[in-house]
Amino acid sequence: MLATAAGLALLAAVSPAAILVCAVYLGSVSPRKTTLLFLAGAISMTVVMGVIVLAALRAGGMSLPSNRTPRYGLRLGLGVLALGSGVFMALRKPKPPDPDKKKKKPGLMARMMARPGPLAAFATGIVVFVPSAAFVAAVQVIATAHTSTLASALTLAAVVLIDVMFVWLPFLFHLVAPGATTRLLKAFNGWLRVHGHALVAGALTVAGVLLILDGVSGLA
Repeated sequence: MLATAAGLALLAAVSPAAILVCAVYLGSVSPRKTTLLFLAGAISMTVVMGVIVLAALRAGGMSLPSNRTPRYGLRLGLGVLALGSGVFMALRKPKPPDPDKKKKKPGLMARMMARPGPLAAFATGIVVFVPSAAFVAAVQVIATAHTSTLASALTLAAVVLIDVMFVWLPFLFHLVAPGATTRLLKAFNGWLRVHGHALVAGALTVAGVLLILDGVSGLA
């Protein structure tokens, strides 16, 4: 259970937006305070949604042996959703900026990042970490496993930590080597601006294929 849930959580953690925001906040006037609030918002969102999904699936009896068909049907459905999202992203490549067009008004995320106050940083963590299909799939692995409450809680905690790892890991590195971490994140963000779209599409596609194979094998 732990290995499968952790693997799906790792795919869910692939978030160029989270790394971009983290780089901006670690380069702000109050880098540690702002990043901690961003992390607090991220953890709050993942914990709350993880508990809701876990409780709902457990209440529906998904962990019971008699519900094998609904259990694997759910995994198949999540797999189709993730695969469809990945293929859609792969086919719908982002358009390059048109120099002839007027500069667009900054979006909500850009405005929130431009003024990294305490409330904005916390809210940004909530917005950026809205659960993906891969995260929901990781939680359903826990919910559909026939394990104790303690084991489920510990596994869910591990999934949450993995999902937000690209926030707390840079923060820890920043505590040890602030200058080097900031430079590395800025350089990595340059790479993500070019390849981030394909990276997310690939992660969704891999998660979708794995879930579909699991769902089909369970239903066969």
